[in-house]
Amino acid sequence: MSEFSPGWLALREPADADARAVELLDPLRERLDGTARPVIRDLGAGSGSMGRWLAPRLGGPQHWVMHDRDPALLALAAAGMATFPQVTVETRQGDVTGLTAADLAGAALVTASALLDLLTAGEVDALAEACAGARCPALFTLSVAGSVELTPADPLDGAFAGAFNEHQRRTHGTRALLGPDAAGAAAEAFARHGATVLERPSPWRLGREQAGLAAEWLRGWVGAAVEQRPELAAPAEGYLRRRIDAVAAGDLQAVIDHRDLLALPE
Repeated sequence: MSEFSPGWLALREPADADARAVELLDPLRERLDGTARPVIRDLGAGSGSMGRWLAPRLGGPQHWVMHDRDPALLALAAAGMATFPQVTVETRQGDVTGLTAADLAGAALVTASALLDLLTAGEVDALAEACAGARCPALFTLSVAGSVELTPADPLDGAFAGAFNEHQRRTHGTRALLGPDAAGAAAEAFARHGATVLERPSPWRLGREQAGLAAEWLRGWVGAAVEQRPELAAPAEGYLRRRIDAVAAGDLQAVIDHRDLLALPE
């Protein structure tokens, strides 16, 4: 299943909601206090899970501008926000990596979920610069952080985790992706541009109740590792079968590390 398909995004949405660091919302609310109808720009909005999670937690009238390359996902995102009567929505199709301070003018918040690890160091720095120029806070959630803990352990866990992290850092065309280094790079970039940066862990915790997500995540995790290191193809079949069987039996626990970041400009 594609990481950008509606099916995968729907499957992961409950785990995303459980994982996000709610303690970052208090300082965000303080910054937004007094803004009559904040304009919130959701970058890489996908099917809109970030909006569905954040809008009711902020409360009150809001206007969301949802950015994504995929028009079908944007339509889902806009439809999903219709359940919040005080929220208005517009969609923007296009690449978010070229946004400037002028583009963000008037925004009270820039937010994104599971986006930073898909960017390059230069793109993250440009985004931090744009937010600083627009004096706009930024909340980025669920950036892959590179650590996976599977219980019970398997001798091959480390090999697949290492290969997956290499895959996340791959060069895609001419773009060298940050992968699990994204949260740290973003924190440095926003601090360099004058923001106060708060970070919190936001791990997925998958067990018996998340068996469907755990199995699909394992397939994608192992598949990416094999793509990066073809020599893992031979042991991958047996490894994946053992892990999927353990998920089905309710015997596998997975903790998949992510990081959330809130950057508050001076």
